[in-house]
Amino acid sequence: QINKMFGTVVIGVGIAGLARIRDLMNPMPSSPSEHLKLFGFVSRRSLGSINEAKQISLEDALSSKEIHAAFISTENRSHEETIRMFLEAGKHVLVEYPMALSAKAARELWEMAEQKDKVLHVEHIELMSEEYKQLKKEVSGKELVKGTLHFTGDVLDENKTGFPAFSGIARLTWLIDLFGDLTVTSATREKQKDKNYSRMTVRFQTANNKPLTWIEERGPGMRREKKINFCFTSGCLEDFPQAPRSAVGLFMQDQNLFAKKLLGQVSKEELAAEKWRILRCLDLAEVIQQHCEQPQKICS
Repeated sequence: QINKMFGTVVIGVGIAGLARIRDLMNPMPSSPSEHLKLFGFVSRRSLGSINEAKQISLEDALSSKEIHAAFISTENRSHEETIRMFLEAGKHVLVEYPMALSAKAARELWEMAEQKDKVLHVEHIELMSEEYKQLKKEVSGKELVKGTLHFTGDVLDENKTGFPAFSGIARLTWLIDLFGDLTVTSATREKQKDKNYSRMTVRFQTANNKPLTWIEERGPGMRREKKINFCFTSGCLEDFPQAPRSAVGLFMQDQNLFAKKLLGQVSKEELAAEKWRILRCLDLAEVIQQHCEQPQKICS
């Protein structure tokens, strides 16, 4: 495996896709990413080239013998179809979260990757930020009494990004990673169409029957931020712990992890735990969506 190179292609050149192209062209010295070689990118727009990267057709990306892996950075709605195409073509896949907009589709894709013996890697850079790593240290070993994670952000086009439980799955991933498995006890959503405003409120229980709340709130011009309030038997945490800036960008960290998987350097235990977490979060996202879309029971 020492000299093995994996040809890669980036599908979609939005913000994430451009970051992917940049990181593939400038791998960290003596990191696993040095085993990735960018062959080009695919875009619906006609761009010609970006830096040194050339635009290629989707057909060429799927059929080329030199391309072993696809980085999928398209809009959420098209992830499922794009993953399927590349797995069917016998390529490894890295995809931005959420990997699909239904739990069933995600499980089918995962099974397909396993049958074809290909790596299916879902980016979850929110677990790699220094802010999060510090938070995890802080929470570790403490006994939760109750907690809230409240996210605000600008408006998303749900036709492209999917239901907020899926587009906001990074928050759900945090909660599962911090507090273990969760059960949805209720989930509602308030929408003000005229104001383009949406607020989803989800209540969970931990395995020890402690309550956790996740609020995902979006409206025009809302600042992108996360607020936490986690209360433990030892006291409450209302601010993120101070964290240094990471020396390595989040997409680069994610790319290194993908390359390690391609090189067979990630343990079976880690892979299994990651698979469980990703599919569990998608299962929960689907349960949340079903709760929110049920007609509200009217109590007289």
